[in-house]
Amino acid sequence: MSTAKEEVRVLLDKLPDDCSLEDVQYHLYVVEKIHRGIERADKEGALSQEEAERKLNKWSSK
Repeated sequence: MSTAKEEVRVLLDKLPDDCSLEDVQYHLYVVEKIHRGIERADKEGALSQEEAERKLNKWSSK
């Protein structure tokens, strides 16, 4: 597993050289949200693609 510092280095290497601090902050925010989502899915479980589509179809057909 990579450390937070390593993840930031990888992220910075992927961003263009002329990106703003706001761009960096946004990408760090997205990475954190993804990590939290994965942790939550591991703890609480997650829906399969088919289950998610079935639920979405129920909501959108009303």
